[in-house]
Amino acid sequence: MYNLDGKMPPSERQDSELEGYRRSKPVRWGNAAASQTQHDVYGEILDCAFQWAAHHGSISDELWSQLSGLADSAAREWRTPDHGIWEVRTAGRPFTYSAALCHVALDRAARMAARYGLTGPRERWQRTAEDIRTAILEEAWDARGKTLTEHLGGGGLDGGLLALPLRRVMSAAHPKMIATTQALRDRLSAGQGLLYRYLHEDSPDGISGGEGAFLLCSFWLVDNLAKQGQLQEAFDLYDSLCGRAGTLGLLPEEIEPSTGAFLGNYPQAFSHIGMISSGVNLARTLQTSRLENDYT
Repeated sequence: MYNLDGKMPPSERQDSELEGYRRSKPVRWGNAAASQTQHDVYGEILDCAFQWAAHHGSISDELWSQLSGLADSAAREWRTPDHGIWEVRTAGRPFTYSAALCHVALDRAARMAARYGLTGPRERWQRTAEDIRTAILEEAWDARGKTLTEHLGGGGLDGGLLALPLRRVMSAAHPKMIATTQALRDRLSAGQGLLYRYLHEDSPDGISGGEGAFLLCSFWLVDNLAKQGQLQEAFDLYDSLCGRAGTLGLLPEEIEPSTGAFLGNYPQAFSHIGMISSGVNLARTLQTSRLENDYT
């Protein structure tokens, strides 16, 4: 994590004399995430590079040296506890989402090496990526609850798991992903298509109090419903989520389920990325569906 000037941020501190929106406390300067470990970053960077190269057609030797190093780190660290996409302030845990993004890092590195003739242990990266996928399906699966869990080895539910098909870690049509989607809809529901990202009583994050429904998780749900053939539900949910935007067409990070009030950061990039991505995915799904109907 860096400041706008490219330097490391100062240590986080609390200011007891200030209040935030609607008298929220505490006000914090800095961000404790600067001292956290988040293994999902490997997948974020390698996937970004993979998509960038698909449009530009090449990867420089200097850039590849850095990217291949990140892939090796993902192969080495995927079972190591971290603080995850939600930046929990408790001790690190082996988050399923983090392991999944390590799979993404290795898969994309192997694909780039093959596509552009780049040096690197391509076969080993691909084998490790498959090992991670197998570990997720076996070690994160709760047979009793019929859902994948937030940790390798068990744990609570995690709305971030809805992103796994979007990152091509597994198909949305996989039986365990279908079951997970339904479990998250049922047990993380905040009503009217809104989802909590996790339940504090099952997944402590080191911050007191509750929180609102996390909009990005609902957009991920839109994508899963569409990919699982529930197109009408996906469109209805998407319309309802977009309808929550303010007069400027902007969305917050979270929604207070009982009142619809905006909570968290506003405007929030996560929410708008979800809105754009789901809109594109729905348009593509609808186009494919029409082409198939025309053909038949």
